[in-house]
Amino acid sequence: MDDGLRVNDRLVVPNGELRERFSRSSGPGGQGVNTTDSRVELSFDLAASPSVPEALRTRALERLAGRLVDGVLTVAASEHRAQLANREAARERLAALLREATAPPPKPRRPTRPSRGAKERRLAEKKRQSQRKRERRVDGD
Repeated sequence: MDDGLRVNDRLVVPNGELRERFSRSSGPGGQGVNTTDSRVELSFDLAASPSVPEALRTRALERLAGRLVDGVLTVAASEHRAQLANREAARERLAALLREATAPPPKPRRPTRPSRGAKERRLAEKKRQSQRKRERRVDGD
């Protein structure tokens, strides 16, 4: 945890670029729920980060455009009762988001056509089904 947030083998976000904010979690939690700041908001300024290479930054900014506020990506975690567990959950969630956003685009699909054998099998099956239904009919004679 002291070397930074490892997103993938090419990208590590230093801890100095991450900002954590703590607040009270909502929901049930017993006596300590109103006094413990266990909810964690982890923020990362993606647009101004010097640790993200330019190519990855533009790709991530484009893909995360709906989640960013002034170039800052924020993730909240409040599912655990312990602040430390929520901090880990927020870090994992942020890493997963950045990993997905900086992943290379998928290879374009190469259009293919069904083979002649596949067409013949499909038509033969249609004929068999048609014959089966024809044999089930009750003639009106």
